[in-house]
Amino acid sequence: MAEREHEHVRVAVIGSGFGGLGAAVRLRRQGITDFVVLERAGSVGGTWRDNSYPGCACDVPSHLYSFSFAPNPEWPRNFSGQPHIRAYLERVTDTFGLRPHIRFDSEVRSLRWNGEELYWEVETARGALTADVVVSATGPLSDPKVPDIPGLDSFPGKVFHSARWDHDYDLRGKRVAMIGTGASAIQIVPSIQPAVDRLTLFQRTPAWVLPRADRKISGLERWLHAKVPATRAARRGLLWGIRELQVSAFTKRPNELGLIEGLAKGHMKRAVKDPALRAKLTPDYRIGCKRILLSNSYYPALTQPNVDVVASGLKEVRGTVLVASDGTETEADAIVFGTGFHVTDMPIAHRVTGADGTTLAEEWKDGMEALRGTTAAGFPNFLTIIGPNTGLGNSSMILMIESQLNYLVDFMRQLDVLGGRIALNARPSAVHAWTRGVQKRMERTVWNTGGCDSWYLDANGRNTTAWPGTTAEFRKATRQVDLAEYEVLRVPAARRGQRAGQAVKAVA
Repeated sequence: MAEREHEHVRVAVIGSGFGGLGAAVRLRRQGITDFVVLERAGSVGGTWRDNSYPGCACDVPSHLYSFSFAPNPEWPRNFSGQPHIRAYLERVTDTFGLRPHIRFDSEVRSLRWNGEELYWEVETARGALTADVVVSATGPLSDPKVPDIPGLDSFPGKVFHSARWDHDYDLRGKRVAMIGTGASAIQIVPSIQPAVDRLTLFQRTPAWVLPRADRKISGLERWLHAKVPATRAARRGLLWGIRELQVSAFTKRPNELGLIEGLAKGHMKRAVKDPALRAKLTPDYRIGCKRILLSNSYYPALTQPNVDVVASGLKEVRGTVLVASDGTETEADAIVFGTGFHVTDMPIAHRVTGADGTTLAEEWKDGMEALRGTTAAGFPNFLTIIGPNTGLGNSSMILMIESQLNYLVDFMRQLDVLGGRIALNARPSAVHAWTRGVQKRMERTVWNTGGCDSWYLDANGRNTTAWPGTTAEFRKATRQVDLAEYEVLRVPAARRGQRAGQAVKAVA
């Protein structure tokens, strides 16, 4: 029986979170079935599989945080928890028949562009393959970031990141240090506070926190959404419209956010009666500069007698003693890092080598940039879902993902229309023009003018993460591929007609 050294596919998708599964669905609906989804773990879900910490939930309403082509009338709450979102992604996988395409435990170790054959050479943990097109859907919230703290290696207790929660370690009765005050920390703190002996929160920068308008979705509502789809669509449309109207305050008129700051301060004052603690928890930057957090239980938890708030970051670890930057010392049995992810320095970029022999990380050393947030110059037939400047500060990332999926579908259509073995390479001039336009719009946004140091900014202080407009604007910008922004690459005439699979020698 004959066997191949490795296989060739039309499309290789990396990751099986919202971006990867969405790409797989859209490819199948386009009639493209010659594709694989390469997943490093043993199940689908992406960040909603990896983040299983106590209290993990979404801060975007459920009916907006789902695919438009896969509505879920059975969401149990306005803001659903991690188990329900993960179950939704499992259901999408089965409903659209994606499992035969998924290769689990297949972490991508390297991607290299073959300029002679016009395909990508892909090395995975389970072998090699080649692909005409690669869609990177690893997401910006996939690789945890743990700061380099002197002495951390010698800490005798338990250490883990919120995205790698150790469920075998029992925190009950322990002295726990929570490092960070981001979206994960404000969910973890109230969830573990009642069980631990002592909880010390190391707060480098306080967050703006608003009430969380969460509630159970009634059985009648769920019945209506299932039986009368128009009600479900209306709910989603209303949620979307409200957030679209908010965008101008974030992107054009940050001073209008002062009213929202007043609401946040009132929310804090109702829960925190101690003026000294309120002073620690009050930010000194404009609301919205960092992501606005939603919680009804975070502030009450911080007022409990077994909780200490250290208004400083963790500087050093000396055995079981944790030393803050302000000199405060505390003892701990366990350290939980809620310190975010590699967003502006995505690890996958180090594994992608383009047409000029340089990696994507090297090309992005001065800041990430991609045409319409999707394609980078020098990396033909390579598309990134949730690429540079596609992040949102107030709405659902699923809306942005679906816009990029529209772009992917038209990208594949253009390849078919042009015919033969070809590739599309974003022109540097087009990438730079798009980036200049985005950065010009960014100058007025609250993320750039709000006076904070956020994860939206890269090492050079440039905002390469957020989108400075509405989701409708981005959808319009990614509706179709403009071939004038691309260089069309073709295999030399002498080699035309050969299939990439011919380069994959079959042996008896």
